[in-house]
Amino acid sequence: MPPGVEARPRDVRGYPVPAITPWEEDEPQFALTDYERSAACARERLCSVCNRGMPRGPVWRVVGAAESAAIGEALAAGRPYRNLAPTLEGPGHRACMLYAAMVCPYLARPNARRGMSATEPDEMTSHVVRGAVRGATGAVVGFGEYEYAVTSSQVLFRFLDVVEFLPHDSADAHLDALRAELARAAE
Repeated sequence: MPPGVEARPRDVRGYPVPAITPWEEDEPQFALTDYERSAACARERLCSVCNRGMPRGPVWRVVGAAESAAIGEALAAGRPYRNLAPTLEGPGHRACMLYAAMVCPYLARPNARRGMSATEPDEMTSHVVRGAVRGATGAVVGFGEYEYAVTSSQVLFRFLDVVEFLPHDSADAHLDALRAELARAAE
């Protein structure tokens, strides 16, 4: 577990709660994103998982099957990839995103189903259906930089310049990469 994740508050089961997760009556709402926390992470260049500063340079995020496929196809064809459609998911440290990909049930396995608890999906979240399967391949992706916009109701991100593409069927494939990243950071 990355040190920044280790320091995060825990739910009643002992699971660390990501920085952008809202709380309701002392219970984290894992399927939701807190607007204020997400805006602070974007503005202050903080990791959306551990809430610690990210140095200038690459940032990472975990992507699902459709975006993983689009990135893989672009890279295989020698084309640049840029997510022109903004996403609500903010960036983080490489170690934090490798860890998140392995421990989040929805991100970790292709047969995992989303347990979305948002009561009123909007145009950004309407594709996220309760019970939807993640799909064949996810990925942890490094990007050279990100852009963001803070609107009156959402924080939107776009990512530029793929610098690392780590696809996975099952995210435990990233365990060696996470171990190496943590060892490198400890030096």
